[in-house]
Amino acid sequence: MSLSRTIETPEIGGVQGPEPAPRKHVLDLDDFSQEEISAILESARSMKEVLRRDIKKVPALRGKVVVTLFYEASTRTRVSFEEAGKVLSADVINMSASGSSTEKGESLLNTGLTIQAMGVDTIVIRHPHSGAPHLLAQHLDKVSIINAGDGLHAHPTQALLDLYTVQDKLGSLEGMKVVIVGDMLHSRVAHSDIWGFAKMGAKVVLSGPATLMPTDLMRTSGDLARSSFASLVEVDTDLDQAIEGADVVMALRLQQERQHAGYLPSLREYIRRWQVNEDRLEKAKPGVMVMHPGPMNEGIEISNSIAHGGNSVIEDQVTNGVAVRMALLYRLTIGSGQEV
Repeated sequence: MSLSRTIETPEIGGVQGPEPAPRKHVLDLDDFSQEEISAILESARSMKEVLRRDIKKVPALRGKVVVTLFYEASTRTRVSFEEAGKVLSADVINMSASGSSTEKGESLLNTGLTIQAMGVDTIVIRHPHSGAPHLLAQHLDKVSIINAGDGLHAHPTQALLDLYTVQDKLGSLEGMKVVIVGDMLHSRVAHSDIWGFAKMGAKVVLSGPATLMPTDLMRTSGDLARSSFASLVEVDTDLDQAIEGADVVMALRLQQERQHAGYLPSLREYIRRWQVNEDRLEKAKPGVMVMHPGPMNEGIEISNSIAHGGNSVIEDQVTNGVAVRMALLYRLTIGSGQEV
């Protein structure tokens, strides 16, 4: 399948054109403009400078309240949002389904209305059901909603930190070949990364078992029913071929808990054909960046030596996640017209 739509982009390196209009929610990247993404990445650059200081604390969000509402387990996303809020001097309240009124049968909407009535400014939500953040955004008019991962649908803040990591290392996203490898069918990260990288002018190639590709991605390029989402990417199930000339290779976690439906012939076969390892990276460009959104199954979707090798920017992704989430909290709560 070939790339059927080219997205034009200005030179990356600063915010181009007028400042994007203020945004209230971050639900996915499909409704973000290229200029808005550029502005967020530029803001994250300033936030990263704050994180390099000896005293990592600024009063930007003093008096503001951020609630992290997580219905699924999380380490990276939850902790980075908590750190982001606290570095900006916001009051951060962590909630989970366990120990809350959810255990008594309270609906998500009623939980959201209750939190809003307490006067919070931002709700960061992770939920196992796709669309949960959208539900809150539709019915809560006094708070901002940030999607920290909903079902199999989207993970926009992960995508933004991935974009920032590549731009920080390579200086531009336009024209970069980004190969995403693995379980696309169950990956909310892949969904948001496709939108983000394509909007910024990168060439996105997906590789993995055909059974783990969303069905609309496996239709022919001439199929009028193909979605706009599918038109953003190429699909090549032969990883050895897909990885040729890649600037960035991102391995996705093989979600073994979802493989009971017979998506794979065997784990050994997956490792043989789709593991990101040293032999395969030799086909990519010299200095290729290796990424992974975590958590990793080392020795399965990525070899141990590559996960911790010189090409890996996986730890950088974690660090950059704090800066990007600081930028989002700041822009949603205060706007972009003031210095941190």
